[in-house]
Amino acid sequence: MLEIWSWPTPNGHKVHIAVEELGLPYKIVPVNIGAAEQFRPEFLAITPNHRIPAIVDPDGPGGKPLHLFESGAILIYLAEKTGRLMPQEPRARYACLQWLMFQMGGVGPMFGQYGHFHNYAPEKIPYAMDRYANEVRRLHGVLEKRLAEAAFLAGDDYSIADIATWPWLRAPERRGIDFADFPNIRRWFAAIEARPAVQRGVAVLAQNQRQGTMTDAEREVLFGKTQFAKR
Repeated sequence: MLEIWSWPTPNGHKVHIAVEELGLPYKIVPVNIGAAEQFRPEFLAITPNHRIPAIVDPDGPGGKPLHLFESGAILIYLAEKTGRLMPQEPRARYACLQWLMFQMGGVGPMFGQYGHFHNYAPEKIPYAMDRYANEVRRLHGVLEKRLAEAAFLAGDDYSIADIATWPWLRAPERRGIDFADFPNIRRWFAAIEARPAVQRGVAVLAQNQRQGTMTDAEREVLFGKTQFAKR
C-alpha cells in the first residue's frame, strides 16, 4: 500500500486525485505544513526538500521500496507503474509531458507567487503584485488557446497533465480571474470537477483545510526563517 505524505494544497491534491483515479490502495500520512511537521526527521528521511507531497511505495521497481518526492515525478511514476493516465504513443506522450512541465515550471510557481504577494507578504509591493497578476492571466491565456484545440491538455484523453493543472485553477477569483473570460478553460475545468475520483481526491484531508486568516506562527513557519534553517 502506498504511503502518501501530504496536506490539502494544490500539489497534494494532484497525488490524491491520481491515486483515486488509478484505484490504488493508499494511506495518508498528514504533514501539517503550518505546524512545521515538514521539518520532522521522519519526513526529511523521505524528501530532503521538506515539501509535500512525497510517497513511499513498498513495492517499487524490482520489488524494493521507493521513496519519491516532487509531485510531477510522482505523477509520472504512478502513470508508468499502472500504464494509465499517460499516453504510450510517443507524440501524445510528449504532449502530456510538456503540459505537465508547463504546470510544474509555470502555473504552480507563478500562481504561488501571486498568492504570496497579494495575500501573505507583510509589505504590499505594487511591482510584484502587478507582475504576477499579469503572468497568471498570461498563463490562463496559454491554457485557453490549448483547450480551444483539444478536449484535454495532452489531446483527446484525460491525463496526468490535467490532474497536475486542475487543482491550481480552483477558486479563480482568488487570483482575479473570471472563467467567463476563458470559456474553454471553464468547459475543461467543469468536466474534470465532475469526475467522482476528483471529488474523492479533493476530499482527502479536507477537514484540515485552513479556515480564516493565517496565524503569525504559521506565517513564520511557511515564509520566515524556519524554512531556511540548515537541516
